[in-house]
Amino acid sequence: QVQLVESGGGSVQAGGSLRLACAVSLYPYSEYFMAWFRQRPGKAREGVAFIDRDDNTNYYSDSVKGRFTISEDNAKNTLYLQMVDLKPEDTAMYYCAASRSNNFNIGRMFKSASYAYWGQGTQVTVSS
Repeated sequence: QVQLVESGGGSVQAGGSLRLACAVSLYPYSEYFMAWFRQRPGKAREGVAFIDRDDNTNYYSDSVKGRFTISEDNAKNTLYLQMVDLKPEDTAMYYCAASRSNNFNIGRMFKSASYAYWGQGTQVTVSS
């Protein structure tokens, strides 16, 4: 069954905004580590945002810090990525990822191998 479903992608001009959503059907949702990744054309998949409930801290890659915000609605089992001031280099397929590993290593939060569950992705295209 489909466990992570992203939505909200689209085409915008530089400077625009989008909010991505990831509907999660993994239970209990609160016990999963959640992150957003993206894969730009010709590039490897990269982590961009991670939500750390234990530390009540969110982490971002340097390329999106100050422009992207990760959040969640536990009641809806949904993860969000608010993106503002989008740039052409943000053009990518965006994925949400989840892991319930008891041995999850926070130091590897932006490594794809840390996550067992992935959505199908949602495309974001930013034109100049």
